[in-house]
Amino acid sequence: MALNKVDICGLDTSSLPRLTQQQSRDYLLKIKAGDTEAREEFIRANLRLVLSVIQRFSGRGEQMDDLFQVGCIGLIKAVENFNTDLDVRFSTYAVPMIIGELRRYLRDNTTLRVSRSLRDTAYKALRVRNDLMDRLSREPRLDEIARELEMSEEDVAFALEAIQDPVSLFEPIYHDDGDAIFVMDQVRDDRDCDDCWLDGIAIGSGLDRLAERERKIIELRFFQGRTQMEVAEEIGISQAQVSRLEKSALKHMRKYV
Repeated sequence: MALNKVDICGLDTSSLPRLTQQQSRDYLLKIKAGDTEAREEFIRANLRLVLSVIQRFSGRGEQMDDLFQVGCIGLIKAVENFNTDLDVRFSTYAVPMIIGELRRYLRDNTTLRVSRSLRDTAYKALRVRNDLMDRLSREPRLDEIARELEMSEEDVAFALEAIQDPVSLFEPIYHDDGDAIFVMDQVRDDRDCDDCWLDGIAIGSGLDRLAERERKIIELRFFQGRTQMEVAEEIGISQAQVSRLEKSALKHMRKYV
């Protein structure tokens, strides 16, 4: 097996050529002159660049093959728009283009569907924000953006929030010499406290020690919110029997909870 080999979309990356900076520049000049063969060869030689970028977007529930194809679109756009007159490495220009294409794909294909009108509002707000930054030479306030769009601040804020990428609870937000701190470490949920977790284990242990009919009654009464009459009808016994079995089961469970 070849070293550093990655098979993605049926492509063996170990077979891809590697270009020096001068070779890249020569290819780009040929592409600018309309050489389609040079264009194809140059794109193929830079597929490793796409592969390196999509690693940043792994773990989001998307197929890597799909991300690779989207990244290739960003690479092609970078090739088509690169200015050879500037003293800039192609990779420096291409990486943000590939990242932008991937972010657009993830934003538009998220399982949290955002309406077209809401996305349009958000994109208009972003354009206005950039225009105001150029004019004011500072970050514009939300009310200034809303005024330009003739919309309420609440509507603009809601639209901008809607297109934000979801953040994984396991996304690292700080990393020192020790362990990383993740988003989940900064989120508190009083409903999921240690005591509640331990109580849940104890209740589960108590239920396991009940007879099948008693456990059924407790589950229907306290986990599904049924009345004693409803439980009696489902199990096929009288309400008085349900009441007696319920009390007996709770008394038995208290030994373990």
